[in-house]
Amino acid sequence: MKNSNEQNTDKAGIVSEAGIVYGNNSFRNFVFQNDYSLVKQAKSGINTNVFYTFTESINLSEKVVAAMINLSPRTISNYRDANKNLEAHHSEHLLKLISLFEKGKEYLGNITEFNRWLKIPFWNSDEIPFDFLNTSGGVDLLSVRLERMAQGYPV
Repeated sequence: MKNSNEQNTDKAGIVSEAGIVYGNNSFRNFVFQNDYSLVKQAKSGINTNVFYTFTESINLSEKVVAAMINLSPRTISNYRDANKNLEAHHSEHLLKLISLFEKGKEYLGNITEFNRWLKIPFWNSDEIPFDFLNTSGGVDLLSVRLERMAQGYPV
C-alpha cells in the first residue's frame, strides 16, 4: 500500500487515480493543460473512487455531485461494486468539475469560499453559478468567469 506522500504517475506525468485514493486530496493532477489530454483521459474512464474522494474533498454530498454529472448515486455505487469506470461523457464532466473546483480553491483561497461564490447570483441576474454545474458547457462558462474575475474584470 502506498503512503500518502507517494504519487503514482503515468507517462504523461499525470497522477493516477490511486494517488487520490491513498490520501492525496489535491486534484491538481486531474487538471489538464489542454482539451486533448482531458478528452483522452475521459475516454478511458475515471475510477469511481475519484468521484467519492472528490465529493468528500469539496464538502458536497454524493447526491449533489452525482446530479451534477447527471447520474444517480446508486448508479455510481453500482459502478464501484462492479469495479467499472465511469463512462466517457460522465468522466469528462467530472474532470471538468475537478478542474473548476481546483481553480476556485486557488483563486478564492479555499473550498468553503468557492462553494459560497457558487451560491451568489451573477451580476444583474437571479441565476447562481451553482445552477450551471450540471452541464459541461456550464462548467466551461464558470471557468471563464473565474479566469476573468482573477484578472480583475467584473463578473
